[in-house]
Amino acid sequence: MVEAVGRVFAAVPLSPGARLDLADQLRDLDIPGRRVPVENWHLTLRFLGTIDESTFERFLHGLSRRELPRTFLVSLGGLGGFPNPRRATVVWIGVEAGVDQLAVLNDIAEESAQAAGLDPEERPYRPHLTLSRVRPPQGMGHLLGADVQVRYQADRLVVYKSHMGRGGASYEPLEEFMLG
Repeated sequence: MVEAVGRVFAAVPLSPGARLDLADQLRDLDIPGRRVPVENWHLTLRFLGTIDESTFERFLHGLSRRELPRTFLVSLGGLGGFPNPRRATVVWIGVEAGVDQLAVLNDIAEESAQAAGLDPEERPYRPHLTLSRVRPPQGMGHLLGADVQVRYQADRLVVYKSHMGRGGASYEPLEEFMLG
């Protein structure tokens, strides 16, 4: 029997300073829904789902064989909502700088996932940081003009395992790949 690793995803974490800065800027904003804990903030590159040990090892092998880009500046700003601001189920902050480098990392993670035997991701890659999950959907248009700006140096790609619990998810780093 093949043992399951669990729900796995690859992401670029925020620096500790960026977490503190962003949390401070968001503190007084009326963000609907259940906020994502600060320690869970990241920019997802590829969600793999629940995978077994063999697929996990093939995925890591694929990542380890690729040349990763150099560290790069990420600038976050501009709040939005999925599927739209009038009926948001997710409130997010967008990526204003670093989009191209994140797309390269997404391509690397996607190619590694497919080489590990996973189906291709069907949705186009749209880098963002999820701030809250909203159930039922609510309007968040009042946040669209909020002046929230955070910059940090992205220096690693992390593969996480997601642990689901009553208080929401917690993320365990499993592997870390430093950028060039």
